[in-house]
Amino acid sequence: MDDRRSSHKEIAPSKHLTIGCFVFARQDQIDFTGPFEVLSRLPNSTVHVIGKTKDPVRDVKGLILTPEISLAEAPPLDLLLVSGGLGQQALMEDQEILSFIKNHADSGRYLLSVCTGALLCGAAGVLRGRRATAHWAAWDLLRYYGAIPTKARVVVDGNYISTAGVTAGLDGSLTIASMLRGDLVAQQIQLEIEYAPDPPFHSGTPETARPEVVEAFFKQYGDVKESRESEGRYFATKLGTMK
Repeated sequence: MDDRRSSHKEIAPSKHLTIGCFVFARQDQIDFTGPFEVLSRLPNSTVHVIGKTKDPVRDVKGLILTPEISLAEAPPLDLLLVSGGLGQQALMEDQEILSFIKNHADSGRYLLSVCTGALLCGAAGVLRGRRATAHWAAWDLLRYYGAIPTKARVVVDGNYISTAGVTAGLDGSLTIASMLRGDLVAQQIQLEIEYAPDPPFHSGTPETARPEVVEAFFKQYGDVKESRESEGRYFATKLGTMK
């Protein structure tokens, strides 16, 4: 973990926290539901599930997610969660969504991206000069958005916390839990959800996976990698982040 929590003081327990989790069609649901398991257990807090509208959406595998409020109805947030997944690409020029992310980040309040949610934050223009991480297959694209790509499962840079792919959102949400409410609360939540990973395989990163596993991944998702690369070059020109 690339951790800068020492520069932050936990928020007083008496301060009610308002947390927003943005959901959208064809996202990876665990990018949202994993952190939700942690953040919803923070003492003296309220978690809002936010969509562009209040219409239900389906994640990339068909699970129905129902926002309780729309972007227009969202209150000021102490923390905003931006998930990733294949549906992220369809939102990269949605100005309502991008403005919502940028305005929140510019307020100085906490922003947590999971997986390729970092690319959505990049399109919003909030990654310039910031250290960030993302899913391993999109990590190298962060440079197009002016970020400083950093190899870590969780990266903390000021009010911006980013995580690697999908399940890393659990690590990132426990990190922000400790920043908001202290290590003891974060550890109690970890115990409550029995988060003690001991996977049957060690193929969770390209460095530890067998070559044929990595090859199979790119056979399935290589076209997504290519389209995100093209998308990144477009934003690099638009944002003026690469000469």
